Amino acid sequence: MDNLNELVKECGVELYDTEIANENGRATYRIYITKNGGVSLDDCEKVSRLLSPIFDVEPPISGDYNLEVSSPGLERKLSEARHFKASLGELVKAQTAEAKFAGRLVKADDESIALENDEGVFEIKIGDIKKAKTYLEW
Repeated sequence: MDNLNELVKECGVELYDTEIANENGRATYRIYITKNGGVSLDDCEKVSRLLSPIFDVEPPISGDYNLEVSSPGLERKLSEARHFKASLGELVKAQTAEAKFAGRLVKADDESIALENDEGVFEIKIGDIKKAKTYLEW
């Protein structure tokens, strides 16, 4: 992923995350990118044009797949400390093996996060989080 990180930076964006999804029996390798001011369609095209010939020689996954490049979106998965740190002040849902939490992200460091809601402030170790994402209230 470090090599991918450097390649994506050449296009003026940051690597946010990658994922492999299987849809209708076909694999999709997704690359999520971010940048200050937001990601444009041109940014996604630049990254795709840069990576496609490289992936033709060294595929990121085995077998047939589609390459997809996009922004992580407004409601996005949070899995690393840097994701949480970049989402301070946003609404977050987090799930551990024991419980589910939802609230405003009021603290994030390398070890833990804190979510605040009407019931109080809940500190959660990042290593205990099974699943987390930002969400919007409509």
